[in-house]
Amino acid sequence: MSTFERYLTLWVFLCIVAGVALGHFFPGVFHLVGSAEIAKVNLPVAVLIWLMIIPMLVKIDFEALSQVAEHWRGIGVTLFINWAVKPFSMGLLGWLFIGWLFKAYLPADQIDSYIAGLILLAAAPCTAMVFVWSNLSNGEPHFTLSQVALNDVIMVIAFAPIVGLLLGLSAITVPWQTLLLSVALYIVVPVIAAQIIRRSTLMRGGQSALDALLSSLQPLSLVALLTTLVLLFGFQGEQILAQPLVIAMLAVPILIQVYFNAGLAYLLNRATGEAHCVAAPSALIGASNFFELAVAAAISLFGFHSGAALATVVGVLIEVPVMLTVVRIVNATRGWYEARSVVQRRVAADGAREKAIV
Repeated sequence: MSTFERYLTLWVFLCIVAGVALGHFFPGVFHLVGSAEIAKVNLPVAVLIWLMIIPMLVKIDFEALSQVAEHWRGIGVTLFINWAVKPFSMGLLGWLFIGWLFKAYLPADQIDSYIAGLILLAAAPCTAMVFVWSNLSNGEPHFTLSQVALNDVIMVIAFAPIVGLLLGLSAITVPWQTLLLSVALYIVVPVIAAQIIRRSTLMRGGQSALDALLSSLQPLSLVALLTTLVLLFGFQGEQILAQPLVIAMLAVPILIQVYFNAGLAYLLNRATGEAHCVAAPSALIGASNFFELAVAAAISLFGFHSGAALATVVGVLIEVPVMLTVVRIVNATRGWYEARSVVQRRVAADGAREKAIV
């Protein structure tokens, strides 16, 4: 993790401040940017999203899918959390906190939109920052790579149906044409473009050339993310200044779902006898979100000014510090986690000896 990445939370905070200030003093500029759209897809933001996502997807080697069988228990647990638990638990938490407990303190016309943003945030598992989290927790790199590659393949197929189902349950009218266009623009096209770049670079100069390319692209990706945040908060600034507690209330269900899903994945891996080097990244992948896609989809579906866009941006704001606490927890509990495995091995050895004696 570079120094710039290590202090990503600080840069995010500064971009929020800059966005709010610029949106207040230069509203015309932001309205001009917001009007540059086709089929409700904002073109400047689309370019920024591609600059964010493609460098991250260039890291993915889809040939790693052949390694899935080596860690089938960890893969199974992570898939269960990512696709059967996380989107639906977030829908429930969104309804509980935003639609009920905090409802009286939030703008009535944005309640459903806030819940929609939370669902979009939870419906796509992270594909990039998990490599950082896995490295910090001494995770098995082949498991992390194969899990991320598999999630990307599933996301192309499952993201739109899951989001459509949950938004329908949340009383949101699903603009399917825009949703499918968002999936094509922000998943399919970047995946194809990234793999073309990856393969051509490897053919031209091998792994060293790819490493050099990734090193040069990573700052571009982060700058695009921070620029997007400036735009988003430029549009959301007035609402934030008027209701500063909105951010805190939106953060509550996000925090709960992160720790809940990470803990559940961690415990399920332990129960199935998976090694800690697999359980740690499994918990981290199960808890983190592909916030770049969520931000893009929220803007495309509901617009810059929507509560959905704001809710996804809150996810960006708390992602780094929260995931670092999860890393700290899985590292600190490694002894406890592996103690069960030691006992199981001893029991198995004793059983084998007894059978040999008989």
